[in-house]
Order: sequence, then structure tokens, then C-alpha cells
Amino acid sequence: MKIVSWNINSVRFRLDIVEQFLREAAPDILCLQETKVIDADFPAASFRALGYDHVLIHGQRMHHGVAIISRVPLAEDDRFDWQANREARHIGVRLPNGVRLENVYVPAGGDVPDREVNPKFGQKLDFVQRMTEWSASLNCPTILTGDFNIAPLPSDVWSHKALLKVVSHTPVEVEALDRLQQSNSWVDLGRHFYPAPARLHTWWSYRSPDWTKNDRGRRLDHMWATSDVAQAARSHQVFEACRSWLKPSDHVPIMTEFDF
Repeated sequence: MKIVSWNINSVRFRLDIVEQFLREAAPDILCLQETKVIDADFPAASFRALGYDHVLIHGQRMHHGVAIISRVPLAEDDRFDWQANREARHIGVRLPNGVRLENVYVPAGGDVPDREVNPKFGQKLDFVQRMTEWSASLNCPTILTGDFNIAPLPSDVWSHKALLKVVSHTPVEVEALDRLQQSNSWVDLGRHFYPAPARLHTWWSYRSPDWTKNDRGRRLDHMWATSDVAQAARSHQVFEACRSWLKPSDHVPIMTEFDF
């Protein structure tokens, strides 16, 4: 089973490249973040035309939004409010083999890494803390994936020194993500297959006219698994080339293949 996570940054605006990716990579399940569309306007018919008959969505007008699109049946649709303000940032399902699949879009956190002057940064840290509390009580085989908006390792960013005070790589965010990982001994599948300091960037800013020229990437997108599920993981791939497709997202897809 191939499972993909992709922050698509508007599923309707980028539907053409999503369809292209599905035809070329042929994943069994696609987890999307930042769909930016209410449920009634989600382009489910386009996915069903490609054989993805199971479409579970948690949308919001213009902002946020997550979805899980699948060729295999899905059950137990959960939507956790880790943001504590009803933003559409999580959707979870159970796969036919009993494994839980949780798709999450962690808040970006604004520009200033100080919760006193930037409430968005505090909301981000609180979001991760709520995830940690959920994780600590988790007692079933689970895959946790999505846009975590945190690049934890020095090799997860183009310059560790330059980004130590930049939101997404600050020590306080890294420590929060470490606590989440340790709360249930999550296996970071990206680094399981590509140990640091291997290149594994998944995001490049739109601010650069040519993202390939300065190549200032960060690894913001992750796929984790509880230890029992991680044993079934066979490969992990980052589709960096998608960043150069027509009307690209600033994120690229990541995919893990499991032996189940």
C-alpha cells in the first residue's frame, strides 16, 4: 500500500497537477492539506474518475482544509480540534487492516517566534501540545502524516545557523516536536530511510523567483508511524520534481510504501 501526503495549497487551483501525480505515482491513498475549499465544492468527482472512490473531507472556505482520498475503503472518520477553534486541520480514518491514518495540518505559526507578541506562534505550540497529549494515550497501530510546519533536524533546512530564529526551525518548536515524537516512540519514516544528514527537503518558498537556484528548502512534511506499523514500511520517497510543475504548490508530495 502506497500512502502519500501533500500540502496542495488549494486543491481546485492545482487539480491538474494532482491528477497528473495520481496517474504517474498511482498511490493507494492521498492525504491532502490546505485544500482551501468547503466540503460542498470539493472536486470529488475528479478523483472518483481516476478510481479513487473513497473521499473523506474536512473543509473550510479559503483556508486550511484536509482530505483523504483512497482506492481502498475507509472507516471511522474522526476530526480532532487540536487548534481549539474549529479550524479544519485534521481528519483521521481506519484502514481495512485496522491501522489508523491521521492526516494533520499544523499551523504555520506566523513570522515572530514569540507567543507574547505573536499569538499565532503560541497557537502552534499549543496545537502540538494537544497532539502530544493525544499521542501519549494512543493504543492502536497508527500512521501520522501531514504538514507539521516544523523542520526538526539541522539537516532538515538549507542552513541551520540562518534559521535558528526563523519560525519552523526554532529550538522551542523542535523541542515541542521532539516531545510529540517521544510520547509514543514514533518512527520518522523519512529519516528511517534517509538518515541525517541526507537531503530530504519538501518545501521551498514562493518568494524565490527560481527555487532551484538558491535551493533554500526545508523538511516540513512528515510521515510517522508507531513502531509496529513502521516494521511494515518498505520505502519512502520525496517527489522533489513536482516543485517545478505548472502552477506548483510550495510543498511536494511524500510517499511511503507499506507491506500490507
